[in-house]
Amino acid sequence: MGKISEFFLPTSEEFPFNITAGPDGNVWFAETGTNNGPSKLGRVTPQGQISEFTLPHYLLNSITSGPDGALWFTEGQFNGTGKIGRVTTAGQISEFPLPTPGSSPGSITTGPDRALWFTESHSNGTGKIGQLV
Repeated sequence: MGKISEFFLPTSEEFPFNITAGPDGNVWFAETGTNNGPSKLGRVTPQGQISEFTLPHYLLNSITSGPDGALWFTEGQFNGTGKIGRVTTAGQISEFPLPTPGSSPGSITTGPDRALWFTESHSNGTGKIGQLV
């Protein structure tokens, strides 16, 4: 421990944040683009090979490894409703809108009950904790 290796992203003007260990032995991370470019999910192998998966929306917030062998992520408010997203280790993406219009999810994690838990804020200034089972 103590030696640092760095791996460049294949897309310029992208910034990685929120990183998690994936169920596939790789590391997954959230990316955001500059100039309102699309958000992406990134996957990096232990050898440093990076793959990117473009999301249909622009406001990626957080990512976690889920109990079902997929990765789960939060997308901020887009056209009035935020979403919880799921990506398989092969890169297949699906999304689930929050039930409250104007809400935006923040962080997400797998709880000890194997449910997905997330933070949620609303444009009216209220906050919630959400659970996806």
